[in-house]
Amino acid sequence: MGTRMHADEAEIDTGLVRSLVATQFPRWAGLPIRPVTSAGTDNAMYRLGDDLAVRLPRIAGAAASVESEQEWLPRLAPHLPVTVPTPVAEGRPADGYPYPWSVLSWLPGTNPTVTDLADPVGLALDLAAFVATLRRIEADGAPRAGRGVPLAERDAPTRAAIEQSHDLVDTAAVTAVWEDALRRPPWSGPPTWAHADLSPGNVLVRDGRLSAVIDWGGTAGVGDPTVDLIVAWNLLPADVRPLFREALGVDEDTWLRGRGWALSIAIIQLPYYQHTNPVLAANSRHVLAEVLAEL
Repeated sequence: MGTRMHADEAEIDTGLVRSLVATQFPRWAGLPIRPVTSAGTDNAMYRLGDDLAVRLPRIAGAAASVESEQEWLPRLAPHLPVTVPTPVAEGRPADGYPYPWSVLSWLPGTNPTVTDLADPVGLALDLAAFVATLRRIEADGAPRAGRGVPLAERDAPTRAAIEQSHDLVDTAAVTAVWEDALRRPPWSGPPTWAHADLSPGNVLVRDGRLSAVIDWGGTAGVGDPTVDLIVAWNLLPADVRPLFREALGVDEDTWLRGRGWALSIAIIQLPYYQHTNPVLAANSRHVLAEVLAEL
């Protein structure tokens, strides 16, 4: 499906999805199957009829997300202020495809465009309410968030990506922002739930307001919730960032660690995806420009 982004990516196309569905869930065999254009990197998505979506891991590292979403999305959904996908079925490896896969509810809405937000103030407040509510959900027994770790654990891969990006960004300025973030004291609060990948491709809007948050399997879980601040730089305009921050009551050190998270994710993505995922690469450039504009 589309351009391959990883050397070890599974072969996925409409024919495979049709075969998997027909064999394992014959009640849906007659439904049309359409690939969904997405900037996602770990999973391929296909629409199944009008009401369902098929989500297939591209790589082995994403396969565990199937079980996690099947278990935790139904538990989280009743507590959240916006919609999340509902797991409908879990498929098994077959037809040469090596991973489990999911059938989920199809959610209406569109991914927001950073340069064309219909209601940026409302969206900022919606995102803050979502993050605040998620943090209050009981964390006992939850999986560890893939990015719910001290920022210092990102130092080696972030610096390696900076070294690969001399022709792409002002690496001296990026390094300065990164080192400032590392100097901030680490999170000292209790571990809480975090989505950990709040970005334009993982939120849906309707009439300019947040309507759904998707893609929970890869990074969501419990840990340091600072990473959920990244949406302030990868989606929200500079003039509404303070509203988002104020609504969440974020102190200066936590805010600058959040900016460090946004920078780290963007600088790692940019050299890796610059030729294979133009939408994600463009958002990475946007994040870095927004971060550096604050200097």
